[in-house]
Amino acid sequence: MKKNTTTGDVYILAIESSCDETASAVVKNGRQILSNVISSQIDLHTLYGGVVPEIASRKHIEKINPVIETALSDAGMTLDQMTAIAVTYGPGLVGALLVGVAEAKAIAYAAGKPLVGVHHIEGHISANFIEHPELEPPFVCLVASGGHSHLVVVKDYGEFEILGRTRDDAAGEAFDKVARAVGLGYPGGPKIDKAAKEGNKKAIHFPRAKVEGSEYDFSFSGLKSAVLNYLNHAQMTGEEVNVADLAASFQYAVVDVLVTHTIAAAKERGYDKVAIAGGVASNSELRSEMKRACRKAGLTFYYPSPVYCTDNAAMIGTAAYYEYINGTRSGWDLNAVPYLKLGER
Repeated sequence: MKKNTTTGDVYILAIESSCDETASAVVKNGRQILSNVISSQIDLHTLYGGVVPEIASRKHIEKINPVIETALSDAGMTLDQMTAIAVTYGPGLVGALLVGVAEAKAIAYAAGKPLVGVHHIEGHISANFIEHPELEPPFVCLVASGGHSHLVVVKDYGEFEILGRTRDDAAGEAFDKVARAVGLGYPGGPKIDKAAKEGNKKAIHFPRAKVEGSEYDFSFSGLKSAVLNYLNHAQMTGEEVNVADLAASFQYAVVDVLVTHTIAAAKERGYDKVAIAGGVASNSELRSEMKRACRKAGLTFYYPSPVYCTDNAAMIGTAAYYEYINGTRSGWDLNAVPYLKLGER
């Protein structure tokens, strides 16, 4: 297992701008969050029913300097006191990523600090380290967000084996599309979760897709289509749709697949620790069902607080710390890579 061979404390100034949150944080020695500032664009993009990339990029340009200044101020530190500058460089929206990468490169160059590029999904996984000082690799981690659904073995800090991934829609993407279809609006995840609390999750049976030959892969497009077909049939026959029951039943179908795959992977691969990460990891049904399943299987379950599930810079600073002490340094040619795969550099 990789250990810190540096001397003295390591302070990381981290920047995250992969989608529609402009974020910056100061992280000490990987797990101590001194500040975590997030400027959200949810209200702006709600007007359009989803994230508009060009608008997101422009808003990042507007917000990024004040957000970084606030992060340093909240931490009670200066740029000169930082050990390194970290930034998300992929995957994500290319325009949004470019804003953060350009900012980080400029700051690092001007201040004479090392630059560390961080993979966004590695950041989500690393969010589990923030509040669980006892958690160390290896373990199995489910990453579920608006753009990603990955089942990963975290072999060591910064070392991953992907067991499964989505073949089509990510889990969070399916939440957004179904929420829009039933009139709940954007962002879909929290709205589905809230509506589901008033419904019966076994009222409607929706399909659970299996990918032949890839037992740990996910597929949610068929489930999304089943919901749309249910709504169309109800409209044609004049039946009233119980939105709470539909939301609960859809959510249960997604969660059932996520939990089943994760527990099976941990047991079959011989790991006794399971973690979840990403925006969907803040879903109350997923947290509850995964906790129950882990307890039944004798597995230890870890999950971040909701603020560390959605996009934030603290998780990027945590991931960057382990990359930094392992010798990772990015050059001035670091660029945004919108389709960067986990484990690639």
